[in-house]
Amino acid sequence: MIEELVKQIESRFQELEAQMSDAEVIADRERYAEVGRAYRQLEPAAKLAEQWRHARDDEGGAEELLAEGGEDAELREELASARERIEQLEEEIRLAMVERDPNDDKNVIIEIQGGAGGEEASLWAGDLYRMLTRYAERRGLQPEPMDAADGKYTFAVKGDGAYSVFKFEGGTHRVQRVPQTESQGRIHTSTATVAVLPEAEDVDVQVSPGDLQIDVYRSSGPGGQSVNTTDSAVRITHRPSGIVVSMQDEKSQLQNRERALRVLRARLYERALAEQQAELAADRRSQVGTGDRAEKIRTYNYGERRVTDHRIKLTTHNLDQVLEGDLDDLTDALQSDEKRRRLEAAGAGG
Repeated sequence: MIEELVKQIESRFQELEAQMSDAEVIADRERYAEVGRAYRQLEPAAKLAEQWRHARDDEGGAEELLAEGGEDAELREELASARERIEQLEEEIRLAMVERDPNDDKNVIIEIQGGAGGEEASLWAGDLYRMLTRYAERRGLQPEPMDAADGKYTFAVKGDGAYSVFKFEGGTHRVQRVPQTESQGRIHTSTATVAVLPEAEDVDVQVSPGDLQIDVYRSSGPGGQSVNTTDSAVRITHRPSGIVVSMQDEKSQLQNRERALRVLRARLYERALAEQQAELAADRRSQVGTGDRAEKIRTYNYGERRVTDHRIKLTTHNLDQVLEGDLDDLTDALQSDEKRRRLEAAGAGG
């Protein structure tokens, strides 16, 4: 079975390599981008397939020499090592070829809001916003601020594979630390909720203008004072679903309206996904919950400089680096866990 899979990987990869240098494909920008994406996605599996071929050659060579010359401890060790490597590579190849989440290549819209903990929760939401925008930049993705008001932050992240990276940040993030306003030095526990929505394209979600109620009003700053002299803030209510999106960050009503529509489309798309594929836990409510302290995906403990991801029971002691946007180790572990679960589900289904 694995031999057949390796052959399929090699054949498809050669085909993509040929297309990447085909003048006709190069001339078609959209087609070239599509082929390039497919090539990059298959490249890790193709490298593993090549290593598997080498390990099989090593196994065959050791077996041949043992058959010719009788017992040899060194050759026996080489054979055992090659077989162990083959087994390991076969598992890695299967994981690499697990069917991807169809939304993985999409841009994302991220909403962060303070949960339990009052003012400290709002401050923590701001810290998470900085952490995630820095992470986007580190990954070569492009963060785009959309709205920030009353301890809630909305921003987009654009670039290939944005959702595949950020989908693991959806949920309740808990912090344990001494707030700056705490005079007694007591540790407080606060939370902020993060919703990660794959950004919907027009073909994904059709929004009828007749279903929308659009209200405009003046932007307000801290304490409720008006920060704009024109009615530039926009509130859009989608009547059939009851979803309400407000935007007031831009001075232009048109820009705020466009951004609010993008967020609305993403929320509607995510809701449709949740209804169709409940097993993928795409439901925004499952990510956000109520913001209660008990519903947590990750805890950040300042006293111990510790970060614990409760979904995969992974603990690291590099809090400072994580807050600076160094989340690669956590993302890699979560991606591997997702692939294993998908592989198990595919096996159970088959």
